[in-house]
Amino acid sequence: MISIAGVIGAALFIGSGKQIALAGPSVILAYVAGGILVFLVMRMLGEMAIAQPDTGSFSTYADRAIGRWAGFTIGWLYWYFWAMLMGWEAYVAGQILHAWFASIPDWAFALMLTLAFIGTNLMNVKNYGEFEFWFGMIKVTAIILFLVIGSLAVVHLWPFGHARGFSHLSDSGFMPNGPKSVITALLGVMFAMIGAEVVTVAASESVNPGKEIFKAIRSVVWRIILFYVGSIFLVVCLVPYNDPALVDPTRGSYTVALDALGIPHARLIVNCVVLTSVCSCFNSSLYTASRMLFSLAGRGDAHRIMARTANGTGTPYVAVVISSVFAFTAVYMMASSKMDLYDVLMQTTGCVALLVYLTIACCQLRMRRQLEAQGVELKLKMWLFPWLTWAVIAFVIGALVTMTVEGTYRAEVLSTSCLAAVIVIMGLIAQRYGIGKGKAHTTKNSWVC
Repeated sequence: MISIAGVIGAALFIGSGKQIALAGPSVILAYVAGGILVFLVMRMLGEMAIAQPDTGSFSTYADRAIGRWAGFTIGWLYWYFWAMLMGWEAYVAGQILHAWFASIPDWAFALMLTLAFIGTNLMNVKNYGEFEFWFGMIKVTAIILFLVIGSLAVVHLWPFGHARGFSHLSDSGFMPNGPKSVITALLGVMFAMIGAEVVTVAASESVNPGKEIFKAIRSVVWRIILFYVGSIFLVVCLVPYNDPALVDPTRGSYTVALDALGIPHARLIVNCVVLTSVCSCFNSSLYTASRMLFSLAGRGDAHRIMARTANGTGTPYVAVVISSVFAFTAVYMMASSKMDLYDVLMQTTGCVALLVYLTIACCQLRMRRQLEAQGVELKLKMWLFPWLTWAVIAFVIGALVTMTVEGTYRAEVLSTSCLAAVIVIMGLIAQRYGIGKGKAHTTKNSWVC
């Protein structure tokens, strides 16, 4: 269920409206391109993860294939992304719950959510899996119901609302804002899809990592086609792309689509699903951030205290607590009405997803040759190696350049690049002077690589 629902976040239900308004019906192409990119990247990551399962995932592979500075950089950048995202998810959950229970301030709900999931992640990893299973089940069920009802509407079998079949796909042209808008929308799409790689981290703590990772990689195609491309296609069919309600942050594309279908209490229904997605994302964010921090500490790229684990459960409790720092920061900013400052910090995570995918492709390019030279038998291989890997690298670089030149996401690309540059310098210094290397804390946990 983690692999099936891992990429379904609140951004699909709310943030997709902005991408639809930006690219029009052709936003479907952005989701298809994003889906293909994620699938190819997961194939490359799966090749490495099955051969060498590790809680540090691509950060560990970057260390081995490219150099310590690369593993250091992408590991800390990825940790920062998920740690920052926790604060944002706590804020969104606080807003939703405060709207339902106005007498309790939003920051109090955010604080309760933060403490609850810290408690969950301090216990056995099984608790994380149980929560994600049920959160995933709710999200998947909601989307399947939407797909069924939306499909009935576009073929004129739904008796309510004012659905118009497929006419919205061509009313103003399929690509009303030009081809650049599709590339620009890709960054928002990739931000929504990031999370698929989490399954390789979670699978490393399972009984049979290789088997679980292989199953997850195989499911990537159909779940992206079904959940993302399928649902966005229906939204575009049901709602005109220039409907101002699509960019209303209090509503979102799913709410607007359900209103068009004549579904009563559409906003409440979507908010319930969004709250579930937010809780799921918070839970996954804390799990992923703590495991990445644990892996960094295990390699000497973070203080060794962060690699300490609890007796009996094997949970990296110090990493869990430290990874919650931005969630508590967000709670403070909510209480002091300074949340707009947090938005500035969130901007620096804008293109982390594309940088992660670029790193995975570069790692696979070098690690394939290393593994083959060592005589390791690969149970899963990237197709058309190395040409398809190079195509992914070229596509990601081209997308980043286009987004910078076009301007819509220029601030996000530049701010993330500046942050990455600072971490690269820190990584090069650590590599040059051997800071922390060889001081890694070791444990008896079988899942520590």
